[in-house]
Amino acid sequence: MSLTRIESDKVEINNSAEKIFNHLSDFNNFSQLMPPQVTNWQSTADECSFTLNGMATIGMKIVEKTPNTKISISSHGKVPFEFKLFVLLTEKDASNCVGQLTFESDLNPMLKMMVEKPLGNFFNMLAQKMKDIK
Repeated sequence: MSLTRIESDKVEINNSAEKIFNHLSDFNNFSQLMPPQVTNWQSTADECSFTLNGMATIGMKIVEKTPNTKISISSHGKVPFEFKLFVLLTEKDASNCVGQLTFESDLNPMLKMMVEKPLGNFFNMLAQKMKDIK
């Protein structure tokens, strides 16, 4: 097994890093980012679970927050594989920042082939939706 790393596009967000960080530090707000393929969304401030396109139920938990720059999330509960997800924010000025999602997991080559493209698309979609946070 080798570490699989999937990075979303870097997205310019017309909002402060602090505002985006505070919004995404609460999983209850993540539901607004989720595309229609996500069903059965359930969340508390620090944990969430959802079903992705009838494939798998995924649970996540916020494990660490670095104010205004990084939210570290890990897989939690019943998941098809263990993973880490990072929400990375880079402040450009008081009202603009750049956001990116980075996913890391030890996947076998077969699983990597199956999930790399759909997960890449999924993370790009989430990153784009970070622009819509008001």
